[in-house]
Amino acid sequence: MAIKSLIRVRMSSHDAHYGGNLVDGARMLNLFGDVATELLIINDGDEGLFCAYDNVEFLAPVYAGDYIEAYGEIINIGNTSRKMKFEARKVIAPRLDISESAADVLAEPVVVCRASGTCVVPKKNQRNN
Repeated sequence: MAIKSLIRVRMSSHDAHYGGNLVDGARMLNLFGDVATELLIINDGDEGLFCAYDNVEFLAPVYAGDYIEAYGEIINIGNTSRKMKFEARKVIAPRLDISESAADVLAEPVVVCRASGTCVVPKKNQRNN
């Protein structure tokens, strides 16, 4: 049985790091870290530690006002390691050409980032096994 997690977050003007309200790609990795923490709590009853990403792909820009779904799942469970994969999708985008408050739900989510990595939960902290 795969353990999965999904969070949805609106990118704010505080997330915009570059001109044109462009959000720093590291914000997606921050979301993946939150997803990883939830996955480890579900699986092990402990937050564990994120060790490393082995792959990160930034695929499309993210702007202030975009709604992002960050998805993750544990794909392999070792003795203390948990291999995970992640995907961030834009599901709502602002329509500044119409008004400052207009937005559209996208017919098809846009994948903005993919990653995979490994987390560790020390054996002594694993409560759910």
